Amino acid sequence: MYVGRFAPSPTGPLHFGSLVTAVASYCEAKSNQGRWLVRMEDLDKPREMAGAADNILQTLVAFGFQWDDDVIYQSQRTHAYQLAFEQLQNLGLIYPCNCSRKEIADSATHGIEGLVYPGTCRHGIREARTQQAWRIKTTDKLISFNDTIQGDQSQQLNRDIGDFVLKRADGLFAYQLAVVVDDASQNITHIVRGADLLNSTPRQIYLQQLLGFKQLSYAHIPLAVKANGEKLSKQNLAQPIDKANAPQQIFDALVFLGQNPPPSISQRPLIQIWDWAISNWQLSKINRSISINI
Repeated sequence: MYVGRFAPSPTGPLHFGSLVTAVASYCEAKSNQGRWLVRMEDLDKPREMAGAADNILQTLVAFGFQWDDDVIYQSQRTHAYQLAFEQLQNLGLIYPCNCSRKEIADSATHGIEGLVYPGTCRHGIREARTQQAWRIKTTDKLISFNDTIQGDQSQQLNRDIGDFVLKRADGLFAYQLAVVVDDASQNITHIVRGADLLNSTPRQIYLQQLLGFKQLSYAHIPLAVKANGEKLSKQNLAQPIDKANAPQQIFDALVFLGQNPPPSISQRPLIQIWDWAISNWQLSKINRSISINI
């Protein structure tokens, strides 16, 4: 059975880019007679905005979204992440690292997403420091997958990314581990999300392989960006979507996603807009680009 999900971070209210992702994941799940779940990725407490999680859920309800199980919160799942962490640790794949950012920058090469950690602490920490992160060893094995929208993708993790952090120096588990554990726990089969996470997917597939989880199907939709190329995000103070104007904004999201909705549906009740969207949904119509100006 198809199981999809929408997993916002409560760092602020939903904006148009968030809505596009929610609409795409919802329509893809429902058009496949599947289930659609909501997960609140509130693991990074220092970045969380007070009241944002409740506001996000209220906004989804106001826009007519209906999820098929209880909402789970990453902040309540630390034990599950610890078990996965210990499983990898028992395989000898995790090591502590107390390198400073400056030390890494001084010796690192540039990869596809910033600096590639040079493996300085792979064979032991050089000096005692109170705080340390935990990294996972990567290999030269090619991690490949076919993205339903973006096409064939591959990375050689040790060259392109380097040994990446699974547990931060402040004690918080990293996104890459948490998302893999949660997707497996919720029996997710298909992920539809923004193209900003395309480069993260090989790391998640790598962890799925190591933990014995099933590899998922991925589809990364274009990002909504401003004219200057800046991604719409809560950090960039993108305008929140307006609950009072939900029909028009869902219509706009469907246009962004290439679905060509008839203009007249923007004036209809939400239930009719969703009926049209799900009945006429075609993932193949989505633009195969990383970003689209709005």
